[in-house]
Amino acid sequence: MYRILKKETVAPQVDAMIIEAPYIARHHQAGNFVVLRIDEKGERIPLTIADSDSEKGTITLLFQKIGKTTEQLGTLKAGKVIRDIAGPLGHATPIREYGHCVLVGGGIGSATLYPILKALKGTHNRVTVILGARTRELLVWGERFEELADEVLLTTDDGSSGRKGLVTGAFKEVLDRSDVDIAVAVGPIRMMQAVAELTRPYHVKTLVSLNPVMVEGTGMCGACRVNVGGKTRFACIEGPEFDAHEVDFQELANRLGFYREEEQESMKLFSRKQCKGTCKKGNKGTKAQR
Repeated sequence: MYRILKKETVAPQVDAMIIEAPYIARHHQAGNFVVLRIDEKGERIPLTIADSDSEKGTITLLFQKIGKTTEQLGTLKAGKVIRDIAGPLGHATPIREYGHCVLVGGGIGSATLYPILKALKGTHNRVTVILGARTRELLVWGERFEELADEVLLTTDDGSSGRKGLVTGAFKEVLDRSDVDIAVAVGPIRMMQAVAELTRPYHVKTLVSLNPVMVEGTGMCGACRVNVGGKTRFACIEGPEFDAHEVDFQELANRLGFYREEEQESMKLFSRKQCKGTCKKGNKGTKAQR
C-alpha cells in the first residue's frame, strides 16, 4: 500500500500527489515512470514520476483527469492509500554534459521534464525550457522551471501568457540563434511530431517520451509496442524515450485511439456510480424543501 501524503490541483483537471514510496524514491532517475493500480479491481495506468525526494521517501505524480481511472484517482484525498505502484520502470534519460539542451513540454507533459532539468543542471549543462499550453491556466509548474533553467520560454495558443503561438515557433527562434546539442520533447503526439520535424534539418539529436497503452510494465503483454526505425519496440522496457526522428507517430496515434470507445463507456459507468449517492441525496433534499 502507498499512502497519499498531499494532493493539490495545479491546473484545471490536473492534480499533483505526493506519495510515500521509499524504494521508488531511492531508485528513481529522470525519465522513469510507474504503473499504478488504485485497488484490486482497478486497471493499471502508467504515470511518469514528476519529482522525487530520496531522503523523505516520496514521489510526486501529476495526472490529468480524462478517463475513469484518473477521475477515480482524483477522488482520493491525503491519508488514503493506493493498492499498487510498480516502479521505477523504463530506461532513464541519458544524462551527461552535452552543452546546450532544450526541453520542450506541452500541457501536463511539461511536468515530466522537471526531473530531466534537475539532472541536466547537475551535470553542468545550459538548459533552455520551452513550455506550451492552450491557455495560461494550463501551464504547469512554470515557476519551478524558472528557478532552475537558464532560460524559460512560455507559449500559449491564446496569448494569455508568454508569446502567442506554438512551442515550435519559439523553438525555431532558439535553433536559429544558437547551437543546440540535444532536445527532449514531452507532450501530445502531434506536438512531439512537430518538434521532431523541426529539428531534423538542423541535425539536432531529439528524444521524445512516449506514453502508449501499458498494462503490466514488463513487455510481456505487448500493449505498449511502438514502431521505431521500422522495428517494433516496447515502450515499457525499451523506452519510454526514443529517437524522435525514427518514431512512427501516425501508428502511435492510431494505436492510442483503439480503445477510445471502451474508455468512454468506462467513464460513463464510473460517472453514474459516482452520481448515485450524490444524486439521491440531492433529490431527497428537494423533496424536503417541498
